[in-house]
Amino acid sequence: MKAPNVVHGQPCSVCGKKTLTLMEDEHDIPFFGACFLLSMNCSNCHYHKADIEAKERHDPVKFTIDIKGDEDMKIRVVKSAEATLKIPHLITMQGGEVGNGFITNIEGVLERARKAIEFARDNEEDDAIKKKAKNQLKKIMRILWGKDPTKIILEDPSGNSAIISDKAKKSKL
Repeated sequence: MKAPNVVHGQPCSVCGKKTLTLMEDEHDIPFFGACFLLSMNCSNCHYHKADIEAKERHDPVKFTIDIKGDEDMKIRVVKSAEATLKIPHLITMQGGEVGNGFITNIEGVLERARKAIEFARDNEEDDAIKKKAKNQLKKIMRILWGKDPTKIILEDPSGNSAIISDKAKKSKL
């Protein structure tokens, strides 16, 4: 396997200091294909941006999967920065300029959602919104423990995302 390409000391677009590290790594993901993992990390202001790009071009795609238990937590999820990931009635992780790409599993997706809701709750002053966040966090924990089912929807106009499972329904976006 080839070592990742890393470049240190680049100017950060957020803080302007030459503390940005760029990384590019090529991986072959089973059932998905060859892709590039790209990231930017600033050691000064902690800016982070990550993406995944397929080596081959894909058509826009939508994946939907029903999560019903413990075994589903292991299902692999590949999300490009352009993709939007939705957990209905809980959270939408937007794609585009503010999006991040990642490779994880369903449990990892739920943990990311939990952290995003906790961050929003901790920075909110409205008690009603804090209460809603508390209920959303309870729901995520029940899903993680296999007590509540949920649906996950992954929509990617670039076609560089996938939910890798026979249970996932793939359709055109």
